[in-house]
Amino acid sequence: MFLGNLLNFWITDLPGELAALGAACLWAIATVIYGRLGRDYPPLELNLLKGVIAIALIILTLFLSHEQLQSLDFSAGVLLPLSGVIGIALGDTAHFAAINCLGPRRAILMEISASPLVAIIALIFLQEKLTITDWCGIFVTVIGIAWVVTEQEASSTVKQEQLFKGMGFGFLAALAQATGAVISRAVLTQTTISPLFSALWRLSGGVVILLILTGLFRQKVNPQLTSLPSKQAIGAIFLAALIGTYLAIWLQQTAFKFTTAGIAQTLLATSPLFVLPIVFGMGEVVSFRAILGVLVAIGGVALLLGFN
Repeated sequence: MFLGNLLNFWITDLPGELAALGAACLWAIATVIYGRLGRDYPPLELNLLKGVIAIALIILTLFLSHEQLQSLDFSAGVLLPLSGVIGIALGDTAHFAAINCLGPRRAILMEISASPLVAIIALIFLQEKLTITDWCGIFVTVIGIAWVVTEQEASSTVKQEQLFKGMGFGFLAALAQATGAVISRAVLTQTTISPLFSALWRLSGGVVILLILTGLFRQKVNPQLTSLPSKQAIGAIFLAALIGTYLAIWLQQTAFKFTTAGIAQTLLATSPLFVLPIVFGMGEVVSFRAILGVLVAIGGVALLLGFN
């Protein structure tokens, strides 16, 4: 009975927080897939592919659900695509480039900085004030995640030039995603647009810019992946776009609509925690430090969920 009441409380009173955690879990799964695909697809084109597939899935969902089209005023119609241009086109492309330079763990570390950036930007532009407990939850969560992803890897061969380049891409990704998140949050709180429609608008803005950039700076890509057969590659791209873009951005927009930007972005940044059991299941060794870092971060998440 207690567990049932607790679950009902979380679903009804914390929909934004749960949506953010769901998005983080899906993005973690997709990150493992993108890590494989990134060996053969440049960041710009990989970002474009996932965006196009996600838009097609959203349009299909809207058609099957018979959801009515929602009109937007001029400012919202400009701001949502702009948030997609900044957060998706620029942010995700920079994130993929950071993964190529630093590897997944260090790249994710740079992404964590988006959480405090969102809180600060939202405080300045949206006047969203967080409680002391909220700030403590953000701090503890970030510390726990950072402790996990900064663990030294014996097999790491990152050169200094790659390190600085990757750090630049990583910070750019974090800043872009933080800015896009705050813009999106502003629209969602000031209009009645649904999270799914807002996701469509954001993705559309990002894909249009990616199409232009791909046309200007196109690189030849071998359609046959070296590590996966062609049909498996297509399936992998579709699966990553399905869970990591279509579903994850839908949940992300839900989170931004129902909770503050700082809390939402912090919970979205818990993706590294979900990556650990995935890589463990794939045969990688997970250290005691990594497990302890997960427990610390979960404590931070508990602060955000329990006292918001």
